[in-house]
Amino acid sequence: MDSARWTRVQALFHDTADLPEAERDAFLKARCSDDPSLMAEVLSLVVEDARTGSLLDRGIGHAAHHVLGGDDEPAIPTENFGPYRIAKILGEGGMGVVYLAERSDLGSVAAIKILRDAWLSPARRERFSSEQRVLAQLNHAFIARLYDADTLADGTPWFVMEYVEGQTLTAYCDARALPISARLKLFRDVCEAVAHAHQHAIIHRDLKPSNILVRKDGTVKLLDFGISKQLETLDVSADQTQTGLRFMTPAYAAPEQVRGEPVGMRTDIYALGVVLYELVAGKLPFDLSNKTPAEAATIIVEHSPGKPSAAASAAAARPGDRVRAGGVSKAAWADLDVLCLTAMHKDPERRYRTVDALIRDVDHYLNGEPLEARPDSVRYRVSKFVRRNWRLVSGAAAALALLIALSAMYTVRLAAARNTALAESARTARIQRFTMSLFDGGNKEAGPADTLRVVTLVDRGVQQARTLDAEPAVQAELYETLGSIYQKLGNFPRADTLLRASLDERRSLFKPGSPEVTGSLSALGLLRADQAKLDESETLIREALGQARRTLPPDHPALARATFALGRVLQERGKYDDAIKVGEETVRLYSVPGGVATPELAASLSQLAVDHFNRGHYETSDSLNQLALAAYRRLYGERHPLVASTLLALGDSQTDLGHYAVAERYGRQALQILNAFYGVDHFQTAVALDVLGRALVYERKVDEGMATLSRALALRERALGPFHPQVATSRNELGNAAFQQNRFADAESLFTRNVEIYRKVYGDKHQFTATGLANLASVYMAQKQPDRAEPIFRDVIRIQTDAVGADHPNTAIARIKLGRALLRQKRYADGASETLAGYEILSKKSDPMTSFLDAARKDLAADYDSLKQPEKAARFRKELADLASKTGVVAKKP
Repeated sequence: MDSARWTRVQALFHDTADLPEAERDAFLKARCSDDPSLMAEVLSLVVEDARTGSLLDRGIGHAAHHVLGGDDEPAIPTENFGPYRIAKILGEGGMGVVYLAERSDLGSVAAIKILRDAWLSPARRERFSSEQRVLAQLNHAFIARLYDADTLADGTPWFVMEYVEGQTLTAYCDARALPISARLKLFRDVCEAVAHAHQHAIIHRDLKPSNILVRKDGTVKLLDFGISKQLETLDVSADQTQTGLRFMTPAYAAPEQVRGEPVGMRTDIYALGVVLYELVAGKLPFDLSNKTPAEAATIIVEHSPGKPSAAASAAAARPGDRVRAGGVSKAAWADLDVLCLTAMHKDPERRYRTVDALIRDVDHYLNGEPLEARPDSVRYRVSKFVRRNWRLVSGAAAALALLIALSAMYTVRLAAARNTALAESARTARIQRFTMSLFDGGNKEAGPADTLRVVTLVDRGVQQARTLDAEPAVQAELYETLGSIYQKLGNFPRADTLLRASLDERRSLFKPGSPEVTGSLSALGLLRADQAKLDESETLIREALGQARRTLPPDHPALARATFALGRVLQERGKYDDAIKVGEETVRLYSVPGGVATPELAASLSQLAVDHFNRGHYETSDSLNQLALAAYRRLYGERHPLVASTLLALGDSQTDLGHYAVAERYGRQALQILNAFYGVDHFQTAVALDVLGRALVYERKVDEGMATLSRALALRERALGPFHPQVATSRNELGNAAFQQNRFADAESLFTRNVEIYRKVYGDKHQFTATGLANLASVYMAQKQPDRAEPIFRDVIRIQTDAVGADHPNTAIARIKLGRALLRQKRYADGASETLAGYEILSKKSDPMTSFLDAARKDLAADYDSLKQPEKAARFRKELADLASKTGVVAKKP
């Protein structure tokens, strides 16, 4: 057998191996219609592959056979899967079988997926596990949800997912002869689901209509993440197991996917373009039927699709197509051509940069507005022609070289480019010489000084930068860099001087909207945020962002930096919903094809995680923080401050969930890193001391927690002054510790001061102000003054509801505390109403043993006893008893 034929046999084998037996013959007949012997060879390999294997493999296959049934149609498993009972088979694929299951206790239905021959193929097990991990991260109205997962007694994996009853996207549209506008609205919903996955750093890799179902009510559901990938894993070779086109559907596969190159978000965008093409044109852009894998790959990689308008026009004789395309003008078809062909561009860099960009153009089309995308220009098409035909073009180019050289316009442009390059080269060399001179220890003949410290180094840098008056652009860049270092070191006055000097210098050298000016505005705005001057911070950053949007291309780094800075100041102002939207945009701006981790992307993920944490979205926050942590470790190793800060964010989340020992562990790990990096007396270690001290207090290790928190407060007051929010954070934790020790006068003093700081910095409507007020009211409760605490708790609930929502854990805790104040005033009905409302919110978001939930159970039992409702009181006493019997611990009052 020659090598070409063997390559074809091998490719067909891999395409066929995972197909259900009932589909294999039809598939091979279509692919081997011109060569029956080829079909026989492939079938023999498939049969042998299914039959051979080790003794262990055959034994497990036999066990799986009994679970999944015989050779024809899988039998219905008789065992229960958790609370689910199998009702009927829904479908069978190469990897597994999907059943309809019923849950008798809730009367609900779900789909159960069982992996076929789980232990025979490690690759299949990994794909199955990957699908579980991916679905567990995704929570979106248009994505089928994962409910549960486990294994059978023999180790066969299964998981329970949302049962979706509906038609495929194309079938739904065609059955109803939907017009273009209705199809685009459904397509837009699909795009939103894909964008949500991308925001969680997940790409689908197999988008096609059969993976998109539409329910009778018109709701779309995206299915089958079986070959999806985390972006962080996509640096692995795309074809490690010589699968060819096996792990994709060729008709919807992007050229880079077919070539085996790294894939990313724009691979999904290509597939969305194909789906859109099929929806509006009534056919696929390429006819790959009866094509070998090699032929299909050549078409996908090298051929350009026709315009969907032309394809639709050619098929207009069909009644369904006439209905679908009815009322679409020539200009509208031109926009549809641009939409489809931009998403499907062979060059990933020429596609829509994000799914959100595609969604914006869909909205523009539906609203009759101009699209952001533009068709390929003549210049672009000519450049592509030249690259494909460079040998032919090179001869003509040589003949024209003399004429081009004589062109004055091009001469001027070349001279300008040359001068710019030379200036940039000289500037780079000057900065290199400047940097090296900082390490001479004051003696050019000696090496670096043994006692050289970071602060000494930066001070010396400032002195030398002031000598560069003859090179103002270099001087301005160095001022910004050195000012940012001072900012990180906590020396805000020196940072302020240098960053303002850099901005003034750049404004005199460059036009408004230049990367230099917008960069300086963003840097100074971020410093103002650290100084808690939030009004000025937002003004500077919005000025930077406005200039950047007007003058810079959409993928310019300065635009991304200004967007990141705006998210930061919105976060500081407590505008968390707005901050989340800006944070998601920042993540998109910093994401690169292939999912390569960059410092900017990691920082964006961290900032977005904080926004979700403050909004009470703990699972989303933890997921983002884990991505950021992995990126920081890959970029900087295990001992970097950014690794520490992410560990602390995870610790904060665990504390709020009631997992205090886990939070303590995170705090100690982070503190060890920060002490080694900054020194034990630096204020940057205070955040770790706060997280650690807070966890210790909640673990009832009050003395150690108090000492830890007192150290954090001292470090912060020394570095930041008395009226900084970080100082209030430390005072708040100290107040909680004093409260635990029944030192109510000390706690009242600390909390009263905190309310003053928060109101001065944030105003009356910020959740931090509400936190300070709630803690103060808790002191009044401990001092047996519930009538004094009640109006404060009501203010807290109002502020928290406006700031972070009625379902936020902090709002729930405030309602539990208000309920207790009412109980102490013997207003039992009102107290039970408030406490129960807070309990129901918090029980869905926190550990059952959280002290606030325990307090709520006790208060509800007392309320219902007083209201002569013993059945309700018994419910909460039983919960208390059950939890105590499980843990051996009865939580104390908060």
